[in-house]
This record gives sequence, C-alpha cells and structure tokens, in this order.
Amino acid sequence: MMHQRAARRGIWGWMLFDWAAQPFFTVVTTFIFGPYFISRMVADPAIGQAAWGYAVALAGFVIAILSPVLGAIADQTGVRKPWIGFFAVIKIISLSLLWFAAPGSSLFWVLSAFCMASVAAEFSIVFNDSMMPRLVSKEEIGRISNIAWGLGYLGGMIVLIFIVACLAASPQTGKTLIGLNPLFGLDPAKGEDARVAGPLSALWYLVFILPMFLFTPDGVKGLPLGAAVKRGLSELKATLGEVRQRANIFRFLVARMIYQDGVNALLALGGGFAAAMFGWSITEIGLFGIILNVVAIFGCLVASRMDVAFGSKRVVILSLVLLFIATLGIVSTGPDYTLFGLLRFSSEDSGGLFATAAEKAYLVFGILIGIAFGPVQASSRSYLARSVSAEEAGRYFGLYALAGRATSFVAPFLVASVTALSGSPRLGMAVLIAFFLAGLAILAGTPYPAVERDR
Repeated sequence: MMHQRAARRGIWGWMLFDWAAQPFFTVVTTFIFGPYFISRMVADPAIGQAAWGYAVALAGFVIAILSPVLGAIADQTGVRKPWIGFFAVIKIISLSLLWFAAPGSSLFWVLSAFCMASVAAEFSIVFNDSMMPRLVSKEEIGRISNIAWGLGYLGGMIVLIFIVACLAASPQTGKTLIGLNPLFGLDPAKGEDARVAGPLSALWYLVFILPMFLFTPDGVKGLPLGAAVKRGLSELKATLGEVRQRANIFRFLVARMIYQDGVNALLALGGGFAAAMFGWSITEIGLFGIILNVVAIFGCLVASRMDVAFGSKRVVILSLVLLFIATLGIVSTGPDYTLFGLLRFSSEDSGGLFATAAEKAYLVFGILIGIAFGPVQASSRSYLARSVSAEEAGRYFGLYALAGRATSFVAPFLVASVTALSGSPRLGMAVLIAFFLAGLAILAGTPYPAVERDR
C-alpha cells in the first residue's frame, strides 16, 4: 500500500510542535529556572539539587505509568489533537504558576507546578510523535524527525537569548548582557529574571502549537472515549505481551529506557551542577545554554543527513559515545582542574564571563553534549517509527515514552541520593556514566530496523 504523504504545511505544522514545546525544557528545566531553584531559591545547593532531582523523578514515574495507557487509548479514538489540547491547558497553567516561585517560597507548591508541567509536556509529546508515521514515508522519517528536533532547539535558543539579553541582569551592575535595564522592571534580587521563564514558555507554547492544530492532518475518528478506554486497555495488555515476542523492538526499548534516563537526568541537572560549582549567574548559565543550543541545531542538521545515509542506529551509537565522554569530562572538572586533576589550572579569575580555565574546560565538554543530545533523541524516535506500522504507532510510542520514562525516576533519584549522602554534587552526577554505557552495550546488539525478519 502506497504511503500518502501529508501536505507540506501539515508537515511543517507537525515540526513546529517541537519549536513550541522546547523552551520549557531549555529555559525552565535546564538553563534558567532549574539552576535558579538549585542555586538561588534554596539556600544550600546540595539540598536544591536533591529536591529538584526528586521532583524530576516523581514526574518521570507518573509519565512512565500513564504514557502507554494514553497511547493505546489514542489508537482507539484515532484522533490525537484533542489530547494534545487538553494537556496544553494543564502545561500552560502550571508554567504560569512558576512566576510565584520567589526565594523562600514553599518548595512543595513550586515543585508541584513543575511536575504538572513536565507530565503534561511529555504526554503531549506521546501523541505528537505517534502522528509521525502517517505524515511521511519511512525513508523520510529520520530527516523530518531530526529537522523538527533542530527547530525545537532554535525555538528554545531564541527564548533563552531573549531572557539573557533583555530580562536577566547581572547582580553586580543591574544591567542585562547588552547593557539594558531588565524589561518589565524585573528585579533580579527577587529572582524575577528566572521566574519569568515559566510564563514566557507558556505563552510561546500557546502561540506556536496553533499551526499543528490548523494544518496537520489528524487520524480518523474512531471509538467514543468510553469504548476507546476499554479497548485501549485491552490492546495495551495485548501489546505488552506482544512486545516480548517482538524481541528486537523489546531490546531497543530496553536500551532506550536506560540511556534516555541518563539523557533526561543530564539535561535536568547539568545546568544546576555548573551553576553551583562555578557560582554562575543567570547570564552565564544562559550563555552556556545558548552555546549548547547553537551546537545542538548544527548537530541535528548533520544528523538529519547521517540518519538517511547511515541509518538511525549509527547516529544513536555515535551520540551515546559523545555523551559518555562529555559526562566523564564534566564530573572530572573542578574549580581549578579537569580530567580528575591530570590537568591543573590557576584558579585566578581573569574577569568577565567564564573567566577561569576550568570554566572554559567545562564549556568544551558542554559542547560535546550539545552535539549529541538532539540526535540521540531524534534518531531514537525515527528508529522506532521505522520499526512499526502507522496503525500501531500510538501504542508503541506509548511504550516508547514508557521506555524513556520507566526508569526515569531512577537516574535523578540516584543522583539526588548520592549527592545528599555524600554532600558532593560531582559524585552524584557521576552516576549517569553507567546509564550511557549500559544503554550503548544493549543497543549495539539490536538490529535496525527493530523488526522480526524470520519467525
């Protein structure tokens, strides 16, 4: 049966979902609000990293439990957009509430709002990803997936640049990076330059998911919701049994479960780790994020071509090797050394941004993360999309989300626990190395595409 390719504007509408969604991960989870919570909202950075890690773990646990259920139900209802719209409302409200996260505020309510936003964001991604096999041929999936991911990083970077250039002021000068007073009269002393990341991401998401709703074709409407829930749960049970018989997809999902756990924790905690170690301001952590996002866009564009030429598996393996090297480099770096002290630097601060040699070494390892963390996720998505049919995409992308989240509470939980027990954020972050190595080892023996050739 020939695949009917969606209209160009429908494909672009689908790709703009990543553009709309990414600022939440860029400026709230990773580079602005998360580091603010860890290093400024909470008095002790070790306690801040532990609390943030536990929040990420809790959100991951909820996502892991419910994603496959929702994906299976979506296959039965047929349509994805109503689900995306429902979770968009939750995400937008929760992000807007982060504005009230002033220093000294209740950690419980701040982390509750962040968890709700995280859960809603990830559920929306399940439904958006499951639309992909209906839009383009399997030959095009890798290219479209990586380009969409690159667009996401571009969107995240634009919001990040706006915060750093126009909203986040230096504690010393009271001016932004380009010499302005913060727009809207934001007061950095009250953390408003970081707190604004929540409502700003919510507004961006609201505006830029509209093309997907307007132009991207949805599935054909299927069963009513009540019947869809019953049928979907039955299908999920069958799928969970079936996937154990589809050994290659099962192996891929296990590998992805492990390495994606490491990726999620690295993105959620890496910015706060740097902010606490080097005492980076919002300006510096924002610039660090901009550098990573510029590199990530380049990485995704290169990977979009590599995926077509060499296949998704090789792109994922190369990305995991780079993430292993980068994480090893990060945890081996201290205020005056890197590579566990094999290279020692003067701790003299030369003034300006990223002033010490150790900070510059950290930037180099950060660039490796920037190259790899887009392609490892985009090509994993296309790996699965090439391995399943459009009709079963919802339930398998639900399992894919489960594989990305089933143990996603484990990595941040271990990072948080090792940090809390040892008092060393560096030892906590070192846990992530094991996740990349284990995922890489399992993936290396998984066929591509992950389909059963001989039964």
